[in-house]
Amino acid sequence: MRLLQWRPAWWRPRVQCLLCGGAAEQAALPLCAGCDDDLPWLAGHCAICALPLPVSGLTCGQCLRRAPAFHRVEAPLRYGFPVDALVTRFKHQADAPLGRLLGQLLERHLLHAYEEGLLRPDRLIPVPLSRRREQQRGFNQAQLLAQWLATPLGMPVDNRLVRRTQDTPAQQGLDAATRKRNLRSAFALAADAQVEGLHLALVDDVLTTGATAERIARLLRRAGARRVDVYCLARTPAPE
Repeated sequence: MRLLQWRPAWWRPRVQCLLCGGAAEQAALPLCAGCDDDLPWLAGHCAICALPLPVSGLTCGQCLRRAPAFHRVEAPLRYGFPVDALVTRFKHQADAPLGRLLGQLLERHLLHAYEEGLLRPDRLIPVPLSRRREQQRGFNQAQLLAQWLATPLGMPVDNRLVRRTQDTPAQQGLDAATRKRNLRSAFALAADAQVEGLHLALVDDVLTTGATAERIARLLRRAGARRVDVYCLARTPAPE
């Protein structure tokens, strides 16, 4: 018979910070206060596409010239050290604990944004991967993020609505024009898609040029979606 070990009332298991190995203050979030403070949080940014800017509340030149099909991008982090390394480990080394931590940071950001007046979407839509790339990687990081967000945000995930119809080259390292050409026929909506009047949120890991989000949002808006937002972990700064 296994005997229960007595512990004092104040005792609780020590949760380690996934970034430095120190003690995390919250059992539910494996991140210490120091690492939390040192992350590259997205401060000033474009009110539409979240491009990093010197101050908040402005609209970047690109969005002023041509408003995107999506309404708003929500991202807690700026894509830079160490977030770039964390995302790479999550996506390409299948580091699920780090991915879960990043998802919790996005969850915390969104819950705060809802308290500040951000409208809640009807569904979360993960950006799909091509079948070949998902088989190589073993998972779709956007789908995992959406599933992790669904319960705390209280909204369903629709994995069937948007399909990847072409296995295009990886977008990483391509300029904006090439990314757009890559994606012209890369996505399609399910034949039975019913989005009339819905507010939808695309979920992805990183927003760079916004070409993928723009292409999918345009398809959804043409099918009758009322509003499309984008939820992602991090937003890249403009190229130097």
